[in-house]
Order: sequence, then structure tokens, then C-alpha cells
Amino acid sequence: MRSGVAELPLHTGKVPPWLANRMRKLSKLVLKILVEEYGTKGLLERLADPVWFQAFNNLIGMDWDSSGSTTVTTGIIKEALAELDLGVMVAGGKGKSSRNTPNELEKIASKFELDPEPYVKTSRLVAKVDSVALQTGYQLYHHAFFLDEEGNWAVVQQGMNTELRLARRYHWFNEKPDVEELLNPHKGVAGVKREFALNTVDKDSKEVQKAIIEIAQEGRRVVRDLETIKALSKGYAVFYKPRDVDVREVVKRYESLGKIELNLKALEFAKELAIENYKEFLLIKGLGPGTLRALALVGELIYDVKPSWRDPVTHPIDPFKFAYAVGGKDRVPFRIEKGTYDELIRFLERLTETGNREILKRVKKISEKWKFPEEEKIPTF
Repeated sequence: MRSGVAELPLHTGKVPPWLANRMRKLSKLVLKILVEEYGTKGLLERLADPVWFQAFNNLIGMDWDSSGSTTVTTGIIKEALAELDLGVMVAGGKGKSSRNTPNELEKIASKFELDPEPYVKTSRLVAKVDSVALQTGYQLYHHAFFLDEEGNWAVVQQGMNTELRLARRYHWFNEKPDVEELLNPHKGVAGVKREFALNTVDKDSKEVQKAIIEIAQEGRRVVRDLETIKALSKGYAVFYKPRDVDVREVVKRYESLGKIELNLKALEFAKELAIENYKEFLLIKGLGPGTLRALALVGELIYDVKPSWRDPVTHPIDPFKFAYAVGGKDRVPFRIEKGTYDELIRFLERLTETGNREILKRVKKISEKWKFPEEEKIPTF
């Protein structure tokens, strides 16, 4: 998995029309060259790489450190791919657009003569993983599903922590719509690392997943166990006290991610359906982050089954150098140079007409050794 530390603060404002038009033109040229060189699968693999995605965002002139680097860039790519006939399209987007993902996926799958059902299910599941199964205090508000005519797919979705006013971006890629493989998640995650992240899809979480399903099927007994834990955390004497455990500290850790609550209807569904598969469990209607927190807390303090608290964001990787291509929307590292931007578009247009890519390979050898001045990397506003 490719991970990266990135600060993506909430920014207000919009991309001016003169810049948005250039972004569309440049994006269409870059996407066309990528598909010609690497195929649609190669394009999806790159979109699913958080570092490549951020570099592309910087290349087209978007802020290097903004939550809009996801929403705007994805929107530009979606518009570009809708106009081009490259064999890959995008469903979903920000806010209301994300909720329209299933309908759009059905249309795209029909166009590509694919069965839409596994992709719609995959879309729902990856959203549930990053909002329920993996909890870091971020609420999903952006979900974009990329699908090509061969059935390869990628997902780029983003969550927002309203208290911190920071975003976190999640990247997924899989060659086949096999839901069974989706609980070894993420091609990459970009965001600020947290001390605690409730991670029930960590590579060593099989026992935790099994315990959560079993506890959920106990129905109202879970409510009693949860009340016992709440009483313990407030220092009241009750019939049970976990051995060598500071209950208050454990509860505080869970509550740092949000409210701990139970949706009994979701638990009833789990019991009625006799669910044994964690993927199907996550897809139960009404199963939200608060309910999963409650089940995991009961599992840890009553049944001594501890979940992982490992945050998948780990290694710092910096694609800021790509912001030097044409400049940045908010003048970092410098004001957008319209003349340079237009010349770059004309240059790439000539390349696509001639099909000669050798000059790009020579430029790559020069640029990959160049390092930007660290003092020029400043926050945008």
C-alpha cells in the first residue's frame, strides 16, 4: 500500500472560469496520453496512487494543500473522461453527486456491456469500510468510482473532520469486482496521522471481525453490556470489572472518534440474516460508525477481543514539485502563468498529433533529479 502524510485543510472559494477551462484542456491531453501509453488499467492504477493523484492535481494548477485538491481534480477528470472516448468513465463525486453513484454506475456498466451489480455493491462496501470499519474521525462526503470497459475499477473518496477542518483521502484499486478481496483495503491513504484509529480491517483483524458479528447477534444483551461499561467508566461499582484495564481510558479512546450508540434494528437484521461474513455485515442497513464503536468496545472490555488502533497513514511522500509546472491557483509556489499554461497545452496537443513521446522521456530524466526549494512550500489560503 502506498501511503502519504498530507495536510488537506478545508478551503473556501471556487476555481475561476479561466483556470477551470485550462484545467479541462490539459487534463484531457494528459489522460489521452496516459491511456495511449499504459491503457485504461494503467490510468486507473495511477489514479489509485495518492502520490500520483496529488502530483496530477499540482500539475493542473490546483492548490497543493487543499481539500479541493480531491473534489476539484476528480470533477475535472470526470468531465474530461465524459467528453473523451477512452474506455473509462467516472460515477459519483461530491455531496449529492456521490449519492447518485449507483445510478451512474448502472449506465456506465450498460455502455461497457458489464453487469452493474458487483460494481454497485463494491461502491457501497468501500464507502462503508472508510466510514464505519475504519474510523479516524472523518465523515465521508466525496466518493468517485472509476470503471473501464474491461471491468477494472478504482475509487477515490474523501472524508472531512469538521473540528480539525482537515480532509483525508482514500484510494482503492482492484482489477476485478471481487468483493471478497475488499477487506485487505486501500492502494493508499493520504492525510494527517492520528494517534488512535479504530481499524477493524487491519491485516490481523479476522478474530475481531468474527467477534463483532457474534456480539451483534446477541441483540439486547449488548445493550446491557454497554450500560455496564458506561457505569464502569464513571467509577460506579458494578458486577464486572475487567482485569488490569483502565476502563475510563479505553472508553475515552473510543469516544474520541464520536458518539457510542447502538442501532438495535441493525442488530436485529444481523441476527435474522444469520450473517457470518464481515463484508455482508458492513452492508447491513443502519450499521453506522457509532454502532460499530459500541460493538468493538463491548468486545474489548467484556470479551477481551482487542481491535487494531493502527492508522494506515504512515510514510511522508512529497509531490509538491509538480506545482512548478504552471503555478498554483493561490499563488503557491507562484501565480498561475497563463502564457506558460497555454504553451504547455499547445505542446501536448502537437505531441498527441505526432505520437512522438521521446521528448517526454528525456524531460523526465532531467526533472526527476530536481528538488524544489523547501522555503517555497508555504500554506495556501
